[in-house]
Amino acid sequence: MTALTALLALLWVFPLYWAVVTSVKPENDTVANPPTLWPQTFDFSSYTYIFQNSPIIRWYLNSLISSLAITVLVLLLSMMCAYALSQIDFRGRVWLYFLVLAGFMIPFQASLIPLFILVNKLGLVNNYLGLILPQLAAPIAVVIYKQFFDQVPPELGDAARMDGASEFRVLFSIFLPLNWTITFSLAIVTFIAAWNNFLWPFIVMNDTAKLTIPVGITQVQSAYGVAYAKTMASAVTAAVPTVIAYLIFQRRVTEGVMATAGLK
Repeated sequence: MTALTALLALLWVFPLYWAVVTSVKPENDTVANPPTLWPQTFDFSSYTYIFQNSPIIRWYLNSLISSLAITVLVLLLSMMCAYALSQIDFRGRVWLYFLVLAGFMIPFQASLIPLFILVNKLGLVNNYLGLILPQLAAPIAVVIYKQFFDQVPPELGDAARMDGASEFRVLFSIFLPLNWTITFSLAIVTFIAAWNNFLWPFIVMNDTAKLTIPVGITQVQSAYGVAYAKTMASAVTAAVPTVIAYLIFQRRVTEGVMATAGLK
């Protein structure tokens, strides 16, 4: 089993290794036959070229700002919705929760066309609001938060309400501090997902200066044609932040994925 696991790990890592190696090869060496697994000479001119001839820094900032905004708003809206479903008794609560669960059964691609038509009618195409708002619906985060809020002893909230605390105060002073672990895990997973999202930013944004990094590197690829070293250099550059985030927060990412999969 250990040997099989190691083999599968090598098969998974090899494309990443090949991308990095190709990005530091001279352009002529990328099409050499037979291909070489290690560069005969290291050439970093592809990285210099993409930084000098494309707005990749602007794409980084676009991805960073939009991903942070999506992460903060998804967590805030999800925890408030989950708190209401878990702790507040109101008419139609069960049916509302069923609607949230139904969100799992509707793939994003199925709603893509009507969503784009709506965003276009609102005048938000090629607008950061049009990029961010449709990505705020996260039923999985609502369900996860609700599961954890259900485990909090109701006596804690009742005691706070008797002392005059509002529902917002109960949520942010009692329930949220008791669930910082899952909040942090969801934040990391949500940020990485927003950073790597390609389909919706590709459809809703058409101004080169407003593209996010996953979409931007496709424009770089079109400009370079068959310049494989430059194409791989742009892809490696785009992947660096998520790789660093994963290496730093590996345990948190794993916890978030397990919670998302319903294994926690």
